[in-house]
Amino acid sequence: MPSLESPLKEGARLLLVSNRLPITIKRSDDGKYEFSMSSGGLVSGLSGLSKSTTFQWYGWPGLEVPEDEIHLVKKRLSDEYDAVPVLIDDELADRHYNGFSNSILWPLFHYHPGEITFDESAWYAYRDANRLFAKAIANDVKDGDLVWVHDYHLMLLPAMLREEIGTSKKNVKIGFFLHTPFPSSEIYRILPVRNELLLGVLHCDLIGFHTYDYARHFLSSCSRILGLSTTPNGVEFQGKIITVGAFPIGIDPEKFTEGLKKEKVQKRITALEQKFQGVKLMVGVDRLDYIKGTVEFMPIHFMHKSVNFDELIALYAVSDVCVVSSTRDGMNLVSYEYIATQKKRHGCLVLSEFAGAAQSLNGSIIVNPWNTEELANAFQEAVTMSDEQRTLNFSKLDKYVSKYTSAFWGQSFVSELTRISEHGEKKLRLRRSSKVPEETAKDAVVASIPVDDSTKNENKK
Repeated sequence: MPSLESPLKEGARLLLVSNRLPITIKRSDDGKYEFSMSSGGLVSGLSGLSKSTTFQWYGWPGLEVPEDEIHLVKKRLSDEYDAVPVLIDDELADRHYNGFSNSILWPLFHYHPGEITFDESAWYAYRDANRLFAKAIANDVKDGDLVWVHDYHLMLLPAMLREEIGTSKKNVKIGFFLHTPFPSSEIYRILPVRNELLLGVLHCDLIGFHTYDYARHFLSSCSRILGLSTTPNGVEFQGKIITVGAFPIGIDPEKFTEGLKKEKVQKRITALEQKFQGVKLMVGVDRLDYIKGTVEFMPIHFMHKSVNFDELIALYAVSDVCVVSSTRDGMNLVSYEYIATQKKRHGCLVLSEFAGAAQSLNGSIIVNPWNTEELANAFQEAVTMSDEQRTLNFSKLDKYVSKYTSAFWGQSFVSELTRISEHGEKKLRLRRSSKVPEETAKDAVVASIPVDDSTKNENKK
């Protein structure tokens, strides 16, 4: 298992920024606020980092807070969660989140440009919300702080934060991580505000993606749309090299292995095994979303509701096959979660080649979800696979999932941000003294976490 030592230097602070705080706040009828931790991919991903590193989390609290109650909410978030709310009114928050981020950027980044209709007022809301984030962070940031910005909702924030800080703070390092795919430059160039978003994130020291492909697409867009010079691991911008890297996220496997030990989970597993005795069980866990490959009616029983954690891991544990049929997915952690629950059964993973996880999970059956015959053949292979082959495949998958955890992901990114930001100008001088061939620069990118390139060829059906 990776070390859980903090990647921060002594005295340095980490400020983490996402669109939403990891806390759900509800206001009861009597006017009292109820606070609880949220679930979700980012919360799960950063739970591992929190075991070794202290950080302050900035984000929208999920509701509009009346002026006379702001102090109360801020104090409780600070005292109990080490969190800072970015205060945005409900209308602006809706136009920022639903109007632009999820109606324009989400479909475009997932290769569904036909789903978007550009709305200029939504773009203005996106800008205004990013500005409010920048002002909130600039009020607190100190010399030497590390600021880690997350996801497509906040692509203008790095540039705006640099503007708000100006020269008042020294050596503030900014990292940005995109949790979705970054599309090819031919798709990305459709966006009317393509330049603004690229320039927004280029004010970082480190820009991270889940896979090599996403990082290469970003570099290509910087080169072809902005006309910037690229290196094998970054972009030349405003006198220094902005590092671009691949950092595949993981999960916390211990959460799943410990969860399976609960008495009520074991009872549920026994009940499910009795119910489905003598049949092969296949499981798929997705939102009903057009990127997940579940857009049309199929003769399958959909559990159209949220499933609690104990029920979920019981379903994983009794299933012989897990199917991930996403047409596009940044990473897809369902595939990792399934592996973490399969130490006894050694189930098969049928995984879309368009999920980021396909570049890491050697041992899965990689398929093109658009090809129904190929998908059917993969199902046949999965349910008839020999025990020996299942065990061999699982050993590869389990080794990767157990080693490259969410804690490792967070530590790797923060360590890289600490390291590379001190050498950006030096790297530019070295580049200018020893020019990298342009074609090589377009086809290569640094990665801090190994990705098994054999996956695509070995398991492609």
